[in-house]
Order: sequence, then structure tokens, then C-alpha cells
Amino acid sequence: MTTAKNLNAQPIDRLPPWLRSNIGKASEISTVQQIVKQRGIHTICEEGRCPNRAECYAHKTATFLLMGSTCTRSCAFCQVDKGRPLALDPHEPEKVAESVALLGLNYVVLTSVARDDLKDQGAGHFVATIQAIRDRYAQLNREIKIEVLTPDFRGDRQCIAQVVAAQPVCYNHNIETVKRLQRQVRRSAKYDRSLQVLQTVKELAPQMLTKSGLMVGHGETVAEITETMADLFAVGCTAITIGQYMRPSLEHLPVQKYWTPAEFDQLGAIATEIGFTHVRSGPLVRSSYHAGDWEE
Repeated sequence: MTTAKNLNAQPIDRLPPWLRSNIGKASEISTVQQIVKQRGIHTICEEGRCPNRAECYAHKTATFLLMGSTCTRSCAFCQVDKGRPLALDPHEPEKVAESVALLGLNYVVLTSVARDDLKDQGAGHFVATIQAIRDRYAQLNREIKIEVLTPDFRGDRQCIAQVVAAQPVCYNHNIETVKRLQRQVRRSAKYDRSLQVLQTVKELAPQMLTKSGLMVGHGETVAEITETMADLFAVGCTAITIGQYMRPSLEHLPVQKYWTPAEFDQLGAIATEIGFTHVRSGPLVRSSYHAGDWEE
């Protein structure tokens, strides 16, 4: 198996100019940080240091990270902590719902660390949080749209069905990289299993929008990316995000290539040609970028 140490890559401190983003208004970021810190909850926007978080906050969108900030898996690209997670906080669904309301969000994305230690792998916690947000907004006589970005639940159809039954406006599960690179990038995940998750969603709810995301920069080719997009589309996925992998630390996989904005435009055009109806392709695009604009 190829390891991070023997992969050749550009030094992480030499970012091309198109990746040096404006972090946005500090006030937008600090408001969210204060609210989530007071309640002991997490957003992937902060845990992953997303470059677009201020923009999303300003557009009344945020992505909450459920079930703690420690993942049971150790993917080689991810900045989230790995190890043995704490027990679930039974009050977290209500804490998230309160935070969503305080921030006045119109669209919220719920994601989570992988919780392979739990019997239902956290599916029930997704459902409880969705319901808590809806109950809170019903009390306020306001509307909220909720998207989920789930782990693969090890392909368990019952877990997937549990979340689908809660009727999010979009079900997102990221395949992350091309088939050849899955083992070194996503160590505990499988390419075919991720496709199966998205296919299962469409079997259970044909009208539900399904979405997936790709990181480029691990050494994949245009042909491999095209094949991956075709595989996603074949299982009914019609929304896709494509963004640049940026190495979080020296402990993570090094970057093999920084794709240019023109190349991202090319990948986006290929996705559209394949048939995707919702496409976001750009260096700083992440899974939940402009998520509120996507629902069908």
C-alpha cells in the first residue's frame, strides 16, 4: 500500500494564488464560533477550517458536525480527530436546533463523524436532530430546509432508510476520490459501497436529490474522474461538488497536483455533459458550498 511518506508532492506552503482565499468577515465567523462553543457542539466548517465558511454564514447556511469531533476512522486526507469517541450527548439534537434558530439559518446541513462503535452507526441521531430543528422552527412559525451528509453506514440499508424516512431535501454522501486511490485516501471506506449508499437512497426515495463530492489533487487523471462521475450518475446521483484537496498537516497525504481554475471548469463541463443537473466545480468548492441553492 502506498503511504504518504513516499508520495512526491509540492510543499504545502507553496499554494498557487487561486487558493489564497479571502477568509471573509471575522464577525460572521466569531458569531457562529461563540454560539456553538457555548453549547459544546461542532460545525465541520470550523473543524475542517473551510475557506468558504464566512460566505456560507453570511448566506444563512452552515454545516453542523454531529456526534462529537472524534471519528472512528482514519482517512488520510481528513482534518477531523481520530480515535475513540465519547458517548453521544442526548441533548445535542436540541442544542443544534437552538443554534440553528439563533443563527437564523434558512438551510442547514447535518453531517457527522463516522460512528462505527454505535449499533445504528448514528442514524438515529441524525433523525433526532432533524426532528428537533423542525420542531423548533415550527414553534417560531418559520421554514427550514435540511440536507444530510452522511458516512456510509457500512452500507447498512436499514440505517440509510432511517435517515431517508426523515425526508431531508438532499441526501449527500461523498465518494471523495477515484476508484484506484480509495485505499490510500479513504482507508476504511469502499468505492462500491459509497455508490451503493446513493443507489439505496434513490431506490427508497426516487424524488430525493442525491449528491456526492470529489477531491482532486491525489494523482487522479481526467479519465478517472470522468469514470467516477459516470458511476455516480449511473446510480441516480445528479448533484456533484468538485474541489481541490489541500493538505491539513504533514501527517496527511501530500498534494500531488494543484488543479487550475480552467481545469476545474473543464471538469464541471464534463459533469454537465454526463447529465448532472447541479454542478459546483472550483478550487475552493467543498461539499456544502452554496448548498441552499441546490434543492429541487
